[in-house]
Amino acid sequence: MKLKIGDPAPLFTATITDGSSIKLSDYLGTKLVLYFYPMDDTPGCTKQACSLRDHNQAIQAKGAAILGVSTQDIASHQQFTEKYHLSFPLVADTDGAVAHAYNAMGGGGLISSAMSLLGVANRITFIIDESGHIAHIIDTPDCANHAEEVLKLL
Repeated sequence: MKLKIGDPAPLFTATITDGSSIKLSDYLGTKLVLYFYPMDDTPGCTKQACSLRDHNQAIQAKGAAILGVSTQDIASHQQFTEKYHLSFPLVADTDGAVAHAYNAMGGGGLISSAMSLLGVANRITFIIDESGHIAHIIDTPDCANHAEEVLKLL
């Protein structure tokens, strides 16, 4: 089922870049920019991550944290983080459980279906409010200017 603004954000527990475990509930009381992306170190995903990295202080100043999610493993996320000096954690959603919970894998269309078969998440961003509800959804992020899109909604 597709999530809508106002819906409770699906709960999850996941492993992040440094190997530690996090839960959505760890972010209650703060806004969360939860962005799903297809693959580490590809052109669009790199632009998107670097846009968020470059504006992370402004995003934090608006009371929000950033969490990226893709299906690559911790080693891939660590290399991506080190190469581009990312200043926020990445979720290693290797089984796609988080992406499926947010309906960020699969969907309509041939490309989405093919990506789902390959275990690759769609590009979509959820801004979750302090109470754990979906406040905004960016269905088609502008990779190079994604942080600006987020900042307008925070």
